[in-house]
Amino acid sequence: MPSLPSLRPSGGGAPRPQVPIPPARAVVDCAVYVDGTRMSGRRSYSEALAEVRATGEGFVWVGLHAPDDRQMNGVAETFCLHELMVEDAVHAHQRPKLERYDDTQFIVLRTVKYVEHESLNTTKEVVETGEIMIFVGPDFVITVRHGDFTELKGVRHALEARPDRLALGPYVVMHAIADYVVDTYLDVTAAVETDVDSLEESIFSPGGLIEIDSVYLLKREMTELRRAVAPLAVPLQRLTSPDNDLCPKEVRRYMRDVLDHHTTVAEQIGTFDEVLTSLLEAASAKIGIQQNTDMRKITSWVAIASVPTMVAGIYGMNFDHMPELHWQYSYYVLLASLATVSVLLWRTFRRNHWL
Repeated sequence: MPSLPSLRPSGGGAPRPQVPIPPARAVVDCAVYVDGTRMSGRRSYSEALAEVRATGEGFVWVGLHAPDDRQMNGVAETFCLHELMVEDAVHAHQRPKLERYDDTQFIVLRTVKYVEHESLNTTKEVVETGEIMIFVGPDFVITVRHGDFTELKGVRHALEARPDRLALGPYVVMHAIADYVVDTYLDVTAAVETDVDSLEESIFSPGGLIEIDSVYLLKREMTELRRAVAPLAVPLQRLTSPDNDLCPKEVRRYMRDVLDHHTTVAEQIGTFDEVLTSLLEAASAKIGIQQNTDMRKITSWVAIASVPTMVAGIYGMNFDHMPELHWQYSYYVLLASLATVSVLLWRTFRRNHWL
């Protein structure tokens, strides 16, 4: 009887083959919508797509979270997705963009989240980013999420409560997600505005601490936020264009509102960047002034200390014949003279605001 192969890895043997992860493992939710109403029952995305195409009614909405190559390739084979779109969906860190492959459109959205913190001095991050990719076809919409804060459960539930909206087709889902993402931009910029105002007040307050590191931190985070938000303008403009024949006219009207909100966010980020540049210049100038003040104080005390140092150096020389060296009151007269000169120097520097 042949023996079964051992599952225990040997020291010099080949590595164990990886067990393929089923594509369904990455599926967060899958549903069929007909006339804006979610059909009851659980089904795989392949079963859902077959049902929609067999009846010719409704569309499939599949939600995926951080799929790997094998999982995404299984979805791509079922929905006939282009390999370039699949590659972008698996490997995150894409710029916001809109691409079209035949009758399928692919959009990348960068999501942002405000990181709560007590102070800018105690945090290393203010804005956290993630990604949402959306594939939209005639009878399906696929969402791929990267990041722990990019849940779309609330968006799905809100749409399911509006069957009249869902009845417009899969592009309504794209609009709802884009609207949700841009609304989070507004929330983040509102929270960041509080940090900018606090930093501005701290820098321009008399005697306040100079938090130049906080300015650099916030400016870096604004750069990351701008990279996530600004490139989305072009995809949104293309979605609102009449030349986009795949997107229904009614949905294009809704997308204009999203574009308006996005423009508002982009302008706010530009304003924050200008303010932070001004704060950085003001903080640098304030530090320069503080350094000059410190140098004047140091110079003043060195000048005061130089008088007794000079006298002590002179009378520390080993000469036999020096003036008043053997007078019995020399020590007291010398101390009094040094004290008088030092006080006069201190009053002079004090009057000139060097001390």
